[in-house]
Amino acid sequence: MKELYAANPVMFKNNPLGFIATLILCLVGIGFIIFLVWHLKNKSSRLVVTDEDVLFEQGLLSKERSELNIKSIRTVKVKQSFWNRVFGTGTIELYTAGDSPEIVAKGLPDPNTVRDIIKAND
Repeated sequence: MKELYAANPVMFKNNPLGFIATLILCLVGIGFIIFLVWHLKNKSSRLVVTDEDVLFEQGLLSKERSELNIKSIRTVKVKQSFWNRVFGTGTIELYTAGDSPEIVAKGLPDPNTVRDIIKAND
């Protein structure tokens, strides 16, 4: 299996105003705790797209893994606000047979790349 895309959610590009506000709160002291929790949350989520599968892992101590075969994915939805488009991030939703998404990955860099890879390997 060849890994075509692998990424964790990003902090600044996904939420620049929250990042700046947390920097300001670092002057008070509570910002460091917010940064630590935010960083651990982002590092504990990972989306990996190979030429056959899509794997989404979440969790630091306990893990939740979702794995989909690319051929079973029917719809790839990319959601981007104006600021997400400016900074190149977004939310990826992968649907198979139902009305609710099987995988929802928020704050990933280059979400349109994921859509293009999945559609090219479909």
